[in-house]
Amino acid sequence: MIINDNLDKDLVIYELESSDKSGVLREMVTALKATGLELDVESALQVLMSREKLGTTGIGDGIAIPHGKLDCLENIAVVVGRSGTGVNFEALDGNPCQIFFMVLAPEQGAGSHLKVLAQISRQLKDENFRNAFINSQTPQDLLTLLNLT
Repeated sequence: MIINDNLDKDLVIYELESSDKSGVLREMVTALKATGLELDVESALQVLMSREKLGTTGIGDGIAIPHGKLDCLENIAVVVGRSGTGVNFEALDGNPCQIFFMVLAPEQGAGSHLKVLAQISRQLKDENFRNAFINSQTPQDLLTLLNLT
């Protein structure tokens, strides 16, 4: 997968605990901060929720790609999450989301930000990939699917 250039196995959450949109976003941002990144969780959440108010990032087919830009970042950060039960993310098709790719980019990195979003979208159009992601039986299965082993 092309996007694994911006992905680290420590930023793959095999089973999200949260059952709502704001909880999922908090869980994913908190995972990013836990890697040692100088990041204000509340500021990041505000950026992500502001983007959600413009229109949901739940694109359908069980997928959500929340994203935003932060001044404090030097590089693009991608956090991946999976929810076996699904989360109401106000997706365009009305169905719960099980696949989450959160993308946070530096404020000045618009071009690369869009490129990563496009790469993720292309990868997630593959129904076999989506099914393998959702049906992964172990964290290791998910890491293997993402080419992070």
